[in-house]
Amino acid sequence: MKYSKFFMPTLRDVPKDADTVSAKLMLRSGMIRKLAAGLYDWLPLGLRILKKVEGIVREEMNSIDGQEVWLPHVQPKELWEETGRWGVYGKELLRFKDRKNSEFCFAPTAEEVITDLVRRDVRSYRQLPLMVYQFGTKFRDEIRPRFGIMRAREFYMKDGYSFHADEKDAEVYYSKVLEAYSNIFRRCGLNFRPVEAESGAIGGSFSHEFMVMAETGEEEIVTCPSCNYAANLERAECLPVQSIAPQETQLALEEVSTPGTYTVDDVAKLLKEPKEKFIKTLFFKADEIPVVALVRGDTDLNLPKLARVLGAKTIFKMSEEEYARFAGCDVGFAGPQGLKEKARQKDPKFKLVADHLIKSVVNGISGANLKDSHSKNLNGPRDFEPDLFADLRNAIRGDFCPRCGAKGQKSVLNFSRGIEVGHTFKLGTKYSASMKAEYLDEAGKSRPFVMGCYGIGVSRVVAAAIEQNHDDNGMMWRKELAPFQVVLIPVKLDDAKTLEWSKSIYNDLTRAGIEVLLDDREERAGVKFKDADLIGIPVKITLGEKGLSQNQAEIKTRNSAQAEFIPLDSIVSEIQSKLKQYNQ
Repeated sequence: MKYSKFFMPTLRDVPKDADTVSAKLMLRSGMIRKLAAGLYDWLPLGLRILKKVEGIVREEMNSIDGQEVWLPHVQPKELWEETGRWGVYGKELLRFKDRKNSEFCFAPTAEEVITDLVRRDVRSYRQLPLMVYQFGTKFRDEIRPRFGIMRAREFYMKDGYSFHADEKDAEVYYSKVLEAYSNIFRRCGLNFRPVEAESGAIGGSFSHEFMVMAETGEEEIVTCPSCNYAANLERAECLPVQSIAPQETQLALEEVSTPGTYTVDDVAKLLKEPKEKFIKTLFFKADEIPVVALVRGDTDLNLPKLARVLGAKTIFKMSEEEYARFAGCDVGFAGPQGLKEKARQKDPKFKLVADHLIKSVVNGISGANLKDSHSKNLNGPRDFEPDLFADLRNAIRGDFCPRCGAKGQKSVLNFSRGIEVGHTFKLGTKYSASMKAEYLDEAGKSRPFVMGCYGIGVSRVVAAAIEQNHDDNGMMWRKELAPFQVVLIPVKLDDAKTLEWSKSIYNDLTRAGIEVLLDDREERAGVKFKDADLIGIPVKITLGEKGLSQNQAEIKTRNSAQAEFIPLDSIVSEIQSKLKQYNQ
């Protein structure tokens, strides 16, 4: 490919809204252009890299007997109603009506569509297991698109679905997918880690996220230095054995004035007390049942944990009006003392649940159930008694590993950040049961398929690779992902010998199966060198006057500061050797 013919509009200045390294470099190099918030055009340079990732993913999916399909981007409302997700998926689901007034959505995922496809054509256990996958555009109406293509509203992904006769076979195949995913990310040159994760809107019994380790990552990850435990913050478990109350004399309950002050931070400053002394009193509706959750003031409630403990399908914060009705005070001034009895007069199903760490709070502080007032010296069970204690909070620094820590090793968890590039789910019969997707077993009995779901954000992989592999000059592509493997830079285009050797080397490398970008632009050598580094092509060949006078070319790899001269008549073999050894 000649640079002069290649549509690659580079930028000198970084757009102001580019908030990550990958977003800045992708825009500067001409890989993408922003169309609207969360919507991007992929230009030829970016698309070449995207397709390289896609090719690696396809090879690994085929290696575990996956079969590629192509499903519609537009999905009918009726399928989503069968699983009950039409009413609960939320505003991320882009819904619309066609000219006949029929309702549809633009696919954010494909569980309903693929289950419908298989239930119509797979009848017998003899046709199982079956795994089908697709590449396609997805749309999720993110409330705040950011980080370039990493948190875009429209994105490119691979989603796969497997169908099995029983749980055992599904779990065996799930392990194969985990290994295939590891192969994919290794081939992409990524430093990654699979972690336990919440299943979220997809559902299922368990799931794993594949995280690319990066300080710019939007998710926090906890890992144990002593065992293999790893989870995202949403899923990370907390040990109840840490919740041992210190020896401290319980004091009499006391009410203090806190006018206009209701957050833990503000009240802690006013009363000059540590946040560990506080009890947050949080109001929710879980499947329409009123619930109050208590967590210690220095921790945050984990909503998925609360939903799981309650067995709730839906859970939302109470409105200010509902809060006031159950607490009898303004938002921010409720406390657990006397709350259960008062709330059950309004709804007998009311529940009061508390995190294990509440047991460690002695002479605690919370709202006084009165405007502009807080209570000091709260103690359970004297002043309040939850219906149950459970793990309801996010892990914090200093927590012990829930696996080996439970065995007495006391390993303290590490915290780091990551970019999610893949997610696998053990779905079980969540979709097949609700959609009556069934097969006949050996005895001729009808049974629901056991399913798995496996996604990879192909466009996210591109951004994650940049986040991990760049320097001050630009991107540093691994050879498997690079848009071109070699950039050939003739310094003096008006020199006959330079032009002759440029054409000869370009043709020889191309015939050898090496992808070459010939920079034939009428630009200064310095501009060409800077653009080559920005794009991140693994090997740069420079044809300069000094080298050509000695029948040599200068070769420099993107990941090395040193250049070397090699004979012109051995260019192909030398480049093949360089590429073979090249590793970011």
